Amino acid sequence: METIKEVGGKIKAIRRGQDMSLEELARKAGIPLRQLERIENNVDLPSLAPLIKIARVLGVHLGTFLHDDSLPDRGPAVYRRGEELAGIRFSNNALENRRHMTYHSLSRSQAERHMEPFLIDIEEVGEGDFALSTHEGEEFIMVMEGTVEVTYGDELYLLHPGDTIYYDSQVPHHLHAYQGRAARVLAVFYTPV
Repeated sequence: METIKEVGGKIKAIRRGQDMSLEELARKAGIPLRQLERIENNVDLPSLAPLIKIARVLGVHLGTFLHDDSLPDRGPAVYRRGEELAGIRFSNNALENRRHMTYHSLSRSQAERHMEPFLIDIEEVGEGDFALSTHEGEEFIMVMEGTVEVTYGDELYLLHPGDTIYYDSQVPHHLHAYQGRAARVLAVFYTPV
């Protein structure tokens, strides 16, 4: 999906617009400089955690990297069942291979928001080991299709369609499809700006 190329370009444009060096952004976000360079140059498919850190340092919402800037920011964001939603792919911190999730923003036209709602399609990829992530904020997940595993601290939760979980994102966590089978979740992130 070509949308990922837009993310690196948007990060670079916002950073430059704030007269911030690549080194300064990397330091403030707590991200290795080489990783940030690779994200900005569209070499690496980032996971959500570094993007949240980058957005926080730049003082923008996470969705700023995902939506079309030409969309209006007035009125409600309404999506109807069956409507095609543009998506962006992220790595999901798999240790062995690049595993992928596609995020579909449900608030892309809202400039002043406090939540980031997404439909997330988790691709069928087989099983593997994952790195836990931490970032500021809170997450709410509702399983729409398939089954997902959520690691939260030392606990493992198996969630089925209709099940939900709400947690503090500062506790090490990870979400992935159960036994590597495809799944879809509704996720709402709150990250303080």
